[in-house]
Amino acid sequence: MPVTLKDVAERAGVSRSAVSRAFTDGASVSDSMRVKVEKAASELGYMPNALASSLTTGRTRLIGLVSNNFHNPIFLEVFDLFTRGLQDRELRPLLVNLSDETDPANSVRLLRQYSVDGVVVASSTLTPEFSIAFKEARIPVVHSFGRHSSSPQVHVVGIDNVECGRMAARELVARGYKSVGFLGGPQAATSTQDRIAGFTAELDQHPNIAVSQSFAEAYSFEAGRKEMLRLLESKSAEAYFCGDDVLSIGALSAVQEAGFHVPDDIGLIGLNDMEIAGWQNINLTTIRQPIRQIISSSIELIVAMLDEPDRYPEARLFPSQVIERGTLKPRL
Repeated sequence: MPVTLKDVAERAGVSRSAVSRAFTDGASVSDSMRVKVEKAASELGYMPNALASSLTTGRTRLIGLVSNNFHNPIFLEVFDLFTRGLQDRELRPLLVNLSDETDPANSVRLLRQYSVDGVVVASSTLTPEFSIAFKEARIPVVHSFGRHSSSPQVHVVGIDNVECGRMAARELVARGYKSVGFLGGPQAATSTQDRIAGFTAELDQHPNIAVSQSFAEAYSFEAGRKEMLRLLESKSAEAYFCGDDVLSIGALSAVQEAGFHVPDDIGLIGLNDMEIAGWQNINLTTIRQPIRQIISSSIELIVAMLDEPDRYPEARLFPSQVIERGTLKPRL
């Protein structure tokens, strides 16, 4: 039979309420009492029930980790860093898949069922309405990888996707390409909209360069491959800014299958710098998103909001950088 709180109380020679207080943060209990209870618990192999203690404290220490693109390998790193970072702070991550979800109210109802103490929306494609819905439900929320705003309604941590689009355009111009294309993710995604806005705005300054645009169905390998195969059926551009590494790798597969060479025939630049982008057989030139710093900052904010839920919303923006590898021609 599992060891119970009553067993610990009898071993320590104290009341059950004393044992409960000893394992409750902030509860009134003397140091000598706590030592006596912890010694008895250790001898019996007792561990307090975290869910039961939440009934006493009013906190579950559950943090909903919400995302919607489980086909993108970058989120393996994102989930790894988030779950470890939350657990290091004695918080419990609750992973929620919102793929194909369009109604923010549904996600709020789902998370409320678990009485989460806070929510991190980890997505560049879920609209701001999702994180705002949690705020309106009075659930502390941080939107990681969300759309940057100078006056955010919720805490937003991420990169300037418009500037990333400009960076990609400048790289293609610097390498002498005269025909370039934007191969983005879903057209409705705010990250796609911002990246193409920066890309085209920068290239407007170079009227001698032909610019095209197209969109994949999802941020996934298969979607990037499918869209590039379609583009190759007609006259393709000399180089493409693919709005995500996984799209770039799908596009690379399509280019090679069609008998072309990268970067001699077609150049590619991605965004994220996920681990496989640096693999020798991929060797993708890309724009690095500082994922570790974004996640660390997001966790810092959600922890602060547990004690200060009405903390004024702020936008934390991290700089990106070009990582030179082998899928673009050298600079002129």
